[in-house]
Amino acid sequence: MPPKRVSTSTAPAMTHAAIRQLISDAKRGNYKEFIRCQPFYFNGMEGAVGLIRWFKRTESVFLRSKCAKEDRVTFATGTLTNDALSWWNAYA
Repeated sequence: MPPKRVSTSTAPAMTHAAIRQLISDAKRGNYKEFIRCQPFYFNGMEGAVGLIRWFKRTESVFLRSKCAKEDRVTFATGTLTNDALSWWNAYA
C-alpha cells in the first residue's frame, strides 16, 4: 500500500469570510455602478458652495460604487456639463 500523503504546506486554510473578502476587494466598480449611486452633475454655475457639494458627493459615490482610483478622473468628468465641461475640455 502506498504511503499516505503528508501535507507540507504551512499556510492556514482560508475561511469562507476571507475568500468572500478577497472577491469583494477584487471587484472593481464600473461606470454603471458609479451612475447608479446618483452623483451630482456640475455645470460650473453653482458657485463655490456647489463645487464643494459636488466634490463631497463625488467622493462619496466613489466609495459606494467601489470605483478604482485609476477610473476616478474619467468617471468624475462624466458628471461635468455646460461651462464646467467646456472648461475641462479646454485644459485637458
